[in-house]
Amino acid sequence: MRVLAKVGARQLSAAARAVIPCLWRGKYFSSGKDPVENNPVTPMLRHLTYKIKSTGPITVAEYMKEVLTNPAKGYYVYRDMLGEKGDFITSPEISQIFGELLGIWFISEWMATGKPAAFQLVELGPGRGTLAGDILRVFSQLGSVLKNCDISIHLVEVSQKLSEIQALTLTDEKIPLEQSAGSPVYMKGVTKSGIPISWYRDLQDVPKAYSFYLAHEFFDVLPVHKFQKTPQGWREVFVDIDPQVSDKLRFVLAPCATPAEAFIQHDETRDHVEVCPDAGVIIQELSQRIALTGGAALIADYGHDGTKTDTFRGFCGHKLHDVLIAPGTADLTADVDFSYLRRMAQEKVASLGPIKQQTFLKNMGIDVRLKVLLDKSDEPSSRQQLLQGYDMLMNPKKMGERFNFFALLPHQRLRGRSHQRNDRQSKPSPSPVAGFSELAWK
Repeated sequence: MRVLAKVGARQLSAAARAVIPCLWRGKYFSSGKDPVENNPVTPMLRHLTYKIKSTGPITVAEYMKEVLTNPAKGYYVYRDMLGEKGDFITSPEISQIFGELLGIWFISEWMATGKPAAFQLVELGPGRGTLAGDILRVFSQLGSVLKNCDISIHLVEVSQKLSEIQALTLTDEKIPLEQSAGSPVYMKGVTKSGIPISWYRDLQDVPKAYSFYLAHEFFDVLPVHKFQKTPQGWREVFVDIDPQVSDKLRFVLAPCATPAEAFIQHDETRDHVEVCPDAGVIIQELSQRIALTGGAALIADYGHDGTKTDTFRGFCGHKLHDVLIAPGTADLTADVDFSYLRRMAQEKVASLGPIKQQTFLKNMGIDVRLKVLLDKSDEPSSRQQLLQGYDMLMNPKKMGERFNFFALLPHQRLRGRSHQRNDRQSKPSPSPVAGFSELAWK
């Protein structure tokens, strides 16, 4: 679920410091209200205070990157943060139906594009492997449809701990895993259904071929730069040490412009914005791949279409957590700006969405699938679990309207097979894409 791209956030922060005067005016953007005793000194906090004392205040993007993926102390690197005992639960952990419907989506797109002889399923940040497992179960159940297709699984994951859990979830324990720590493909195996599976730390190392890309709750943990509009123009938010409490962090505003300001739109009307260069790099990579070799990308995440402002927050033990308190012990996240993702695709591919999760899953037939599972279930506890999972996924006050689906597809996918023009239209009639319209098997 969570993985960070290896792109230029660090270099950007270094460049920012180069143009910022040493004298920070100490202007507070915000500061935690928690007393010192509620702010434990974690190894990550020690690391960050040393870093800031050495080089000066750091961008929020660099703060996120250090806290989440520092090789020695990063939140994601050595812990399992998912499930009831972790800090958050994702849709695949709530109900098997979620993953099954995404499996149907990929098969539907594969069929709509002429049933190519092979495809790669590439998941960015696969969590515990639960989502991939549910999708693979659908592939097995529809084996008669996919029998002549050569499928391979490719997981992009930086966390050693999570990759071990994914292997336990997905692979056949009778077939030993091939491991090569220094190789771009650091682990290989075979799934329980006999499909080859490989692990990578970087999307760029995944072979370029006809692929379906999946990013579920992936983009929301990529590092963001935060900006506040002031009478002097846009000023970037940095993280600094509180001068009054040496083991406490605070937000400050940069005294002058910083390089990351280039990512803000000239016609921006909000007074606070978050921009994510890493997300732009990944979207451009996906767009180039899809335009070149075909396939599609399906993105599901918290987000908005260029309307929200300050969404940076932390989660610990399933509760909101101050982002500057006890760094390294909580997940950090910011809502995805889908308007920015659309812009970064640069018209190399077509985009659909964002649409609410409730609408997408309803179009995919979640009500029909729920009924089938309820009819098959004799256990009252199982039925209750299915109904509770459905409510969590679909209820507008829960996940139904908080999560959005967004897709990238080749332009020709939306131009229709016949390319015949409707008398009333200047463009060819588009071929329906499941989820973004009602699922229809052909």
